Amino acid sequence: MEATLPAVAEELLKEIKKAFQETSHVPDDLLLALKFVFGSSAVAALDLVDQHSVTRMVSPSGRAVYQVLGSSGKPYTCYVSCHFCTCPAFAFSVLRKNDSLVCKHILAIYLSQATGTCQELSVSDQQLAGILVAEDEEEGPGTVC
Repeated sequence: MEATLPAVAEELLKEIKKAFQETSHVPDDLLLALKFVFGSSAVAALDLVDQHSVTRMVSPSGRAVYQVLGSSGKPYTCYVSCHFCTCPAFAFSVLRKNDSLVCKHILAIYLSQATGTCQELSVSDQQLAGILVAEDEEEGPGTVC
């Protein structure tokens, strides 16, 4: 089951995609709306998109995950289907405090999709499994999407 964003966020991302396709930039009014809906994550996510930090990794079996190179230089694995990221900010701001819809990494994925700047990387099933196992070992027991 796919997780969904609130309707206002979904609509905003659609408008950003449409504007970018027509003009190759995002108008100021949509940037302000992005900041209003997503708060401080918006500017940080836009920065990640500008740096081409978002990569979608796809295996021959069709499985895919995203890796976003954080501002610290650490790659975070993200699962857009359930709005989950392995970064500490996601655990704290989204899950624990419930004061953010998503972290900057997941928002960067949505924005990179809207602007067509998401990189794509083909990996073997074994490589993808290795990425997922490495994340699981870092997170410790009990972390499930």
